[in-house]
Amino acid sequence: MNSSLIAKYNVAGPRYTSYPTVPYWDNNSFSLKRWKASLKKSFDETNSTNGVSLYIHLPFCESMCTFCGCHKRITKNHNVEIPYIESLIAEFKLYKDFLGETPNIKELHIGGGTPTFFKPENITVLLNAISRIGKFSNYCELSFEGHPNNTTKEHLKMFASFKFTRVSYGVQDYNLKVQKAIHRIQPFENVKNVTEYSRAEGFTSIGHDIIFGLPYQTIEDVINTINKAITLMPERIAFYSYAHVPWIKGNGQRGYNEKDLPTATQKRLQYEKGKQMLLEAGYFEIGMDHFSLSTDSLYQAHKNKKLHRNFMGYTVTNTKVMIGLGASAISDSWYGFAQNEKGVESYKSLVNEGVIPVFRGHILNEEDLIIRKHILNLMCKFETSWNDATLCFNELPDVLIKLKELEKDGLIKIEAKSIYVTEKGKPFVRNVCLPFDRRLQRNKPETQVFSMTV
Repeated sequence: MNSSLIAKYNVAGPRYTSYPTVPYWDNNSFSLKRWKASLKKSFDETNSTNGVSLYIHLPFCESMCTFCGCHKRITKNHNVEIPYIESLIAEFKLYKDFLGETPNIKELHIGGGTPTFFKPENITVLLNAISRIGKFSNYCELSFEGHPNNTTKEHLKMFASFKFTRVSYGVQDYNLKVQKAIHRIQPFENVKNVTEYSRAEGFTSIGHDIIFGLPYQTIEDVINTINKAITLMPERIAFYSYAHVPWIKGNGQRGYNEKDLPTATQKRLQYEKGKQMLLEAGYFEIGMDHFSLSTDSLYQAHKNKKLHRNFMGYTVTNTKVMIGLGASAISDSWYGFAQNEKGVESYKSLVNEGVIPVFRGHILNEEDLIIRKHILNLMCKFETSWNDATLCFNELPDVLIKLKELEKDGLIKIEAKSIYVTEKGKPFVRNVCLPFDRRLQRNKPETQVFSMTV
């Protein structure tokens, strides 16, 4: 670890789940009409071949986890379940009616919030309706996010009956002091039990999410957490940096401040030690912050350079169309992005009026589409090239000038018409993407918008 590199490259930067990133969406030129046109174009091009991905956002949680930056609704009132499910079903019907053809579902992910807030019988109602409106392809990857404290055997049996094979559990850290700070107390025994229950029900890809850089977290805490995870050998481990963004409304990160967080150097030590432990245990680094066993489909996609990344994270399914259902869900037509109304009530109101409930978005121009490909390549393959003339754009020479500094520091290797991220540079892949981000370079924010890259 080089502390001078950390000091140099620890800047605010996007995680690049999309390009352009959400703060740089051109909402002024966006409209529901333009979004629907971009979606119809992409759907007609790919539904019969690549199919579509479907993301369903279940935003309800019984308590606030302060590390979380997702949109959620905190409540203990489970009477919200059925009315919300009815709106999800109605929204998917709106999309099917507009598209004029049955969506061929290649991938379905249920996220949150806390999906296992919902009773198994109510999720059954939702999934039965989804399967009537759309059509699950012969090979369809089905996954959900589970909370170790409330994912029951009944939940797992229900999901397994619909042929779900993937689940990810939020672990974060096993130190009680850290858990109290982030308001997420769950003993190792809960994670162990739910992991074993999942395997018993036939789940073949179990993921654990572990975070470094949390308040009060030490390198010993990270070592302890990863040692415990290794005893269970989940097929996938997401080992990612805590994003401290207290200025974002509703995330609860005001209960502690910067002095309670590890320094940038300490945080990088946590990452380096955790990564070393995972590699020694037999995991492979397949993308930014993600590790998997060689038996997992994510590793195979990485090995064959077919890994994809979208708002659901890294995926083996490369569809151009991703339809997001639910409050705050984001959809992707490849040519455009659209986000639903964030408030549950405003979301439901529009759906009940028969309106696809988007409130903002972005239609990509020609340059956006080229840069999007480069950033996806870097995030999924740790390399990109412009051997094909269609991947060149006017400001590429400026990008290469900025990349020279990263090459000098040994983070990338630049060849005639390609760049490669080195092993040393993989922890800095967000920094490697920054020079390509022309929207950010042309209009740098006056206040901090993104979390730090280290």
